Amino acid sequence: MKKKSIFSRFNNWFIFSLMTLVVVSIVIASTLVVNYLKKEEVKRVDILVNAIKFQQEVTTPSLEVQELLLTIYSSNTTIPLIILDNNDQLIEYKNLPKEINDKPNEIIALAKRMEKKYPAIEIKILHGNNQFVYYDNSRILNNLQYFPFLLGLFVLSYFLFSFWFLRTIKKTDEGYLWAGLAKETAHQIGTPLSSMIGWMEIMKLENPESEGVHEIEKDIERLRTISERFSKIGSVPELNDKNLNETIQENYDYLKTRISKKINFTLHQPTYTILVPHNKILMSWVIENLVKNAVDAMKGQGNLLMTVFERNKNIIVEVKDDGSGMTKQQARNAFKPGYSTKKRGWGLGLSLAKRVIQEYHNGDIKIVQTEVGKGTTFRITIRKTEGEQA
Repeated sequence: MKKKSIFSRFNNWFIFSLMTLVVVSIVIASTLVVNYLKKEEVKRVDILVNAIKFQQEVTTPSLEVQELLLTIYSSNTTIPLIILDNNDQLIEYKNLPKEINDKPNEIIALAKRMEKKYPAIEIKILHGNNQFVYYDNSRILNNLQYFPFLLGLFVLSYFLFSFWFLRTIKKTDEGYLWAGLAKETAHQIGTPLSSMIGWMEIMKLENPESEGVHEIEKDIERLRTISERFSKIGSVPELNDKNLNETIQENYDYLKTRISKKINFTLHQPTYTILVPHNKILMSWVIENLVKNAVDAMKGQGNLLMTVFERNKNIIVEVKDDGSGMTKQQARNAFKPGYSTKKRGWGLGLSLAKRVIQEYHNGDIKIVQTEVGKGTTFRITIRKTEGEQA
């Protein structure tokens, strides 16, 4: 898998746009419902005010009319109302908070605050002492004003959680897949490797001083190490090795003889011993992977520098090349399983290297610098364990 197809990227944007449209639609629809309820409450207040006006204008209403007016007035059990006269004297109030009942001054102050939201409705009285009706939204409607945003936030949170959950499942499945593949690879390597070891012993008996035999023996030992590396993927390794200098030096010595002579491969590390708990086999795999990637990027010619140093209680290993470098998009995807900029390969090396460093050694691995045509620098950071002396 080199990169996502245009159809895959289109599907991702389509799903994102659809989710956004759903959330926005829910917020808009809920807002429209709340606005509709507001208008309905205003209509109810208008009906109530008209009933009061009628009661003031008709001196001797019939019994049926009185019952109708009483029904209209008593039907309002939610909308807060305050009626004041021209001189701001309290005449009537209804559905107010219990804590201000029987407190005229606070009720009058509340009426003035209500007027900032809805203008008071004037009831003209024949004798000139007009009345003013102040009102506000009902408590339930005031609470519903925040409902569209809370609902939108809830739906958005649900989508984000679902996305995180599905992605976590996918990563877990990928982890099991790569672990199973690694263990099967180790198993497949083991059979011919055992046979090669047997033939090597026979060759040593016939010509024990042969340089070729010794070199082949080194490569067989390397194959044994590779088989052990694959077998450890998916299980929790023991961090029994301490001397990181030794692990780095052994890898450097081996790789230097196996890469092109046109590559100037150098190693800089402290003269004092760096003691960090690590798994030698897996750490060697990570170093080898970074070096081979650098060699491929330089196309067999260039400068390759591996540096080890200590900073803020962290041990840092950097592998720097002056090869082809990467684009920003390639750098972002470099550690994703299955991603590769090369025509050959499965794109598992850097992904497994990241897992080894982060999950097994509680460290970090990342690209700290890259530029197309100028090279790339990988950095491994491992925190020193308290009590370890360098």
